[in-house]
Amino acid sequence: MSNKFETIAIRTQTERSSHKEHSAPIYLTSSYKFDDAEEMRALFANEKEGNVYSRYSNPNTSEFIEKMCLLEGAEDGFATATGMASIFTTFGAFLKSGDHVVSSRSVFGSTHQLLTNVFSKWGVTFDYADLDKPQDWEGLIKPNTKIIFVETPSNPGIDIIDLEFLGNLAKKHEKLLVVDNCFATPYLQQPIKLGAHISIHSATKYIDGQGRVLGGIILGRKDLITEVMNFARHSGPSLSPFNAWVLSKSLETLAVRMDRHCENALKVAEYLEQHPKIKLVKYPFLKSHPQYEIAKKQMKQGGGIVTIVVEGGIEGARSFMDGLKMFSISANLADTRSIA
Repeated sequence: MSNKFETIAIRTQTERSSHKEHSAPIYLTSSYKFDDAEEMRALFANEKEGNVYSRYSNPNTSEFIEKMCLLEGAEDGFATATGMASIFTTFGAFLKSGDHVVSSRSVFGSTHQLLTNVFSKWGVTFDYADLDKPQDWEGLIKPNTKIIFVETPSNPGIDIIDLEFLGNLAKKHEKLLVVDNCFATPYLQQPIKLGAHISIHSATKYIDGQGRVLGGIILGRKDLITEVMNFARHSGPSLSPFNAWVLSKSLETLAVRMDRHCENALKVAEYLEQHPKIKLVKYPFLKSHPQYEIAKKQMKQGGGIVTIVVEGGIEGARSFMDGLKMFSISANLADTRSIA
């Protein structure tokens, strides 16, 4: 099969059944039949590959994981019910009391809550580092640092850091580099190829792309994903078969959707940059972006998110949002419908 991104996304499919279906069916089953007691024992002991229970694996989640691994260059993966479930599961699998995390300051609000209010209760400490000050990151690494965590581009500031630099830093200090790749998708950026150990996605966003289902995925080396799975199979953050089926089908159009997202976003960013009532526009492929050269180096295109600062403070921003006519005000992003 061709190694072209679009071909992999479309043609990677779970094994056909005796019905020879052209499109993969939805496997709505919670459990699976064993041929005998010995097969059941071997499957539970991981001595034999196969499905045991849909909290562990399912043909639909397996197809989704296989596609994402091929698209991002990972050895293995685990699919979760949401993007935040992927982040929590990754932290939960690798962190213990006494460990330390170095994280980018510019992170999604719920990730901030995990670091400040959840894992802090369990004796995990952290330090924030600024994406625009890479020279400060190494000084924050401690002997008990376990994870270097970063979003790039970040949510919602669209800040960017050089992933190759972070990969080399993590390698030098033997730390785990975890990258939230949600805003870029594997079509625009592949962190594992740049030195990341684990890449995380909220599949709810661009991977679905139509605001229908929730999902997440953790991708990385097989030995690391084995640790993730050992934690996840008992904590239960699994993706549903139906949502996995939707997300796998959605990957078939990811490339063409991202091309249009990026084309439209750049046009909007260029227009707003010249508008007298807009103080600041941030978009990775605008030359005015502080990390423009880094974005051009590690991203195929600039993505579908534009961050702006409106004149007039809070009232100016409220007036701007209330005046939108073709944008929905919604707590999501990466939909076919433009969102503010």
